[in-house]
Amino acid sequence: MAQPKPEWIRDSLSGVDRQHHAVSETIEDQSLTTVCEEASCPNREECWAQERTASFMILGDTCTRNCDFCDVPSGKPAADTPDPGEPDRLAAAVDDLDLDYVVVTSVDRDDLPDGGAGHFAACIEAIREVTPETTIEVLIPDFAGSTPALRKIVRAGPDVIGHNLETIRRLQGEIRDPRAAYYQSLSVLEGVKKLDSEIFTKSSLMVGFGEHEAEMKAAMDDLRGAAVDFLTIGQYLRPSNDHPAVESYVPPQQFAAYQEYGESVGFQYVASAPTVRSSYRAGELFVENAMESGLEPDQLGSVSDP
Repeated sequence: MAQPKPEWIRDSLSGVDRQHHAVSETIEDQSLTTVCEEASCPNREECWAQERTASFMILGDTCTRNCDFCDVPSGKPAADTPDPGEPDRLAAAVDDLDLDYVVVTSVDRDDLPDGGAGHFAACIEAIREVTPETTIEVLIPDFAGSTPALRKIVRAGPDVIGHNLETIRRLQGEIRDPRAAYYQSLSVLEGVKKLDSEIFTKSSLMVGFGEHEAEMKAAMDDLRGAAVDFLTIGQYLRPSNDHPAVESYVPPQQFAAYQEYGESVGFQYVASAPTVRSSYRAGELFVENAMESGLEPDQLGSVSDP
């Protein structure tokens, strides 16, 4: 039997105002996709209404992988090649919305020779050309561990490169697509630092799958070993009855404990709360806590398989 949502999850999010409608209209006008809608993010109204941030999803709306927790459709993408006009439309949307901060993510495209890395780079470059002051975060796939693909992203010069570990080591095979792997994800994050130590890195963990506190701490330790700068931790919410049930609703005090531990092991910023998502209030996370504070990207550590 599914567990009822506790009060701290059921609390209503802030309402919609004209900024929310402006974002929605621009997305429709430019024929773009947002991960906010495709992944059924619970915070999309808050972010669109109150924050000058948005999270766009490039390379189509169909993922070649099938992670159990995810609400993005999976299967064979409709288009065999990336849409060549998408980078310019994306840049135009960022300009129209006067975004201070933009997150660009994508579905996995294992069908493409470079996994879509070149298209990511084209999107970064288009935004830089049109709105050079906008802070750019990319939330990338693992590109099957390809260093040449990752190099394309790094050379394009985003401010933040994120890649999500998603869950603890023990649950990787149950929650993520078999082609995703715990140490492969860690190596992607470490690889960014090896290619350019000046780029900030970011990852995300979900709770509610039956993980234990010690396992969460071990995952945080591993992320710090890969010199990850920023971490977000949020509650898994079941998108539909076809998705895995929530094993537990983690109380706010446990999220606070995770935040305290993350800060103690050296993350420059930890956002940990039930409704936090990997791009939640991204502008606040990076701009207020890194750029304005004059923090430098971390350069410690290395990751090795056991």
